[in-house]
Amino acid sequence: METQTNTMKEVMQAKWNKRPLIISGPCSAETEEQVIETATRLAKTGKVDVLRAGIWKPRTKPGLFEGIGAKGLPWLAQAKKITGLPTTVEVATAKHVEDALAFDVDMLWIGARTTVNPFSVQEVADALRGVDIPVLIKNPINPDLELWSGGIERVQKAGVKQIGMIHRGFSNYGNTEYRNAPMWHLPIEMKRRFPDMPIICDPSHICGNRTMLQETAQKSIDLDFDGFMIESHIDPDNAWSDAKQQITPERLGEIIDALVWRNETSDKAEFLNALATLREQINHLDDELITILGQRMKISDKIGEYKRANNITILQTNRWNEILQKGIQRGAKAGLSEDFITKYFDAVHLESINHQNKIMNS
Repeated sequence: METQTNTMKEVMQAKWNKRPLIISGPCSAETEEQVIETATRLAKTGKVDVLRAGIWKPRTKPGLFEGIGAKGLPWLAQAKKITGLPTTVEVATAKHVEDALAFDVDMLWIGARTTVNPFSVQEVADALRGVDIPVLIKNPINPDLELWSGGIERVQKAGVKQIGMIHRGFSNYGNTEYRNAPMWHLPIEMKRRFPDMPIICDPSHICGNRTMLQETAQKSIDLDFDGFMIESHIDPDNAWSDAKQQITPERLGEIIDALVWRNETSDKAEFLNALATLREQINHLDDELITILGQRMKISDKIGEYKRANNITILQTNRWNEILQKGIQRGAKAGLSEDFITKYFDAVHLESINHQNKIMNS
């Protein structure tokens, strides 16, 4: 038994170090037959590194299927025995950790609804003290990088050495295209903060449907993510949870085959020289942009002084609408999206308001 356990630890170590790391399996473990058949068909593709299954499912409302519970863990263990695939489950409490470890689960992940609560993360972290197991941490449901970073730091302080991140998108009121808006700039910032920590994408929860999985997975690869987690089910339409976003193991294999895998860099001199030239051009343009923005804020300061002298409010709605509409029109002609222009001018406008507010109240 000890030799078998050590062997699986070596397998898991190899999988953890592999890029890309591909995790798949059903949203929820429903029956022993469903778990084992899904695992067998995933293993047959030869493309999956780790088998996942939801054992405990945090749901928005009571009465929905909240997971089969610990009785599903022996099914996962049997699937591992048959296929040789390491396993991973989501944990949200110390008891979840204890039960998962009792059935030799090889990797754990902390879900978005747990990451959002520091008390829950700390409980899981405390249960992990002295445990040698990889742990992945999903972003919180709301776009708060401090909560995500804080969750990572709590698990680090518990002594866990192998930690990774899962980007599963963020709740966004009124969003219709995605189930959870990807907000790609946020995981990019997390890659900057934790450059040596692997990050994988969860297209299933970002999309909430099957049709966008491939393009979302490709986008994550193009952004140099280290892999992805996609939910797979033997009968997706009749899954007990998240049916719309699950795909068959065979469809997963097709998606992976269609992806274009890219390198982070190249050792070709021609490429490196051309890239260095273009980046230097960007550096000069960025310097010019910052200089121009600084000059713009100096003019905003003067406007603030005039407004203070004449007892005029900072916000002039009509003027702001005029600036924004003109910016959107000119941006379109320059090949810039309306979303980018709106965010850019919102940021510039807010900085201008802050400058004028300091002057008005100095």
